[in-house]
Amino acid sequence: MNDGDVARQLKQMTDFIRQEAVEKAAEIEAAAAEEFQIEKLQMVEAEKKRIRQEYERNEKQRDIKRKIDYSKQLNDSRIKVLQAQDDLVKSMVEAARKELLYISRDHHAYTNLLKTLIVQSLLRLKEPAVILRCRKEDRELVESVLESAKNAYADKANVYPPEILVDRNVYLPSASSHYDAHGPSCSGGVVLASRDGKIVCENTLDARLEVIFRKKLPEIRRSFFEQIAA
Repeated sequence: MNDGDVARQLKQMTDFIRQEAVEKAAEIEAAAAEEFQIEKLQMVEAEKKRIRQEYERNEKQRDIKRKIDYSKQLNDSRIKVLQAQDDLVKSMVEAARKELLYISRDHHAYTNLLKTLIVQSLLRLKEPAVILRCRKEDRELVESVLESAKNAYADKANVYPPEILVDRNVYLPSASSHYDAHGPSCSGGVVLASRDGKIVCENTLDARLEVIFRKKLPEIRRSFFEQIAA
């Protein structure tokens, strides 16, 4: 083999190796590009998923916040309604208390009322001897009806007339001289107790008013609710 043949053969071998290298490089480049595209798509999908999850989490938090805010507003509204109801009830009680001040001014009607309150108290106590306390200004009226009250109780309970001792040392407080006065106050009525003081029947006008309002309060509140709902 002469030098020309050797050179030709070397060139063929070189060209073949070069072609193999080019093709191999092209394959590697294509594989790398494909792998890059796959990895890029995976990264894009992962980022999309992260963004969706972040959005859903934020939306869930916003929804929770909206519900909390709504619940708070609803609760605040209910508190305001209840406060308004309480204020109205208190104003009704105060108005009724003011009206109580006029009851004792009609001496005839008030004397009959005192007798009724004494009989009611005796029926509750069912004691043979009791202590009676009243306002100092009511003492004469009370003493004027004691006998008739004792006899009325005796007839109703089918017992002997009880012994009633009017306490002349301790009196119930007088009514306030004006509506906004503070301190103890009594609009009228009586308080009866057993001689040992263990059983007490408070039958003052103020106590009767409190009892009536406690009994009527659910009905009053229900009436307020129906008016608001309407």
